[in-house]
Amino acid sequence: MTTLHPPIDAATIAGLLVGTPVQISGRIYAGRDAVLPRLVRMLPAEIKAAGVHLEGGVIFHTAVSAAGIGPTSSNKLEIESSIEPLSAAGVRVHVGKGALAPTTVQALQAHGAVYAVTPPVSALLTDRIVSRRVALFAEEGMEALHVLEVTALPAIIAIAHGVSIFDRTRGGTG
Repeated sequence: MTTLHPPIDAATIAGLLVGTPVQISGRIYAGRDAVLPRLVRMLPAEIKAAGVHLEGGVIFHTAVSAAGIGPTSSNKLEIESSIEPLSAAGVRVHVGKGALAPTTVQALQAHGAVYAVTPPVSALLTDRIVSRRVALFAEEGMEALHVLEVTALPAIIAIAHGVSIFDRTRGGTG
């Protein structure tokens, strides 16, 4: 098991292979369809002024509510279309569930980022949150961009270096 501590450097990402189990400990961001496109449209200076640091960061595709957290489908248009620009802005790990388009797999590779999946086990994931606060877009409620401090959040690398676990399961070469 590989433990990832954001901010994550390029050398760590280079060592991750599809199928590698990981645990993420430290500050991550949580957002989904309502806020990720808004985040992409913001200027870098606005993002930094809000205390959001994307370089080496992790974004978990989830909402945060009193009921807990759990991954949402990352292949929703609003989420998947945010992956390339957020990777270009320095995000190294995107966490969610579901297969992504081949163009997104290529974009992750081009920007030195990976995609990890985590099973929808809300009780386990919620137990891994040490603290949480809203970073941006509070008016979106549970879909606001949150900053979470997590410990040992489990995931499996599903896309890395142009290879997708989803292609393997369909009989492809990745």
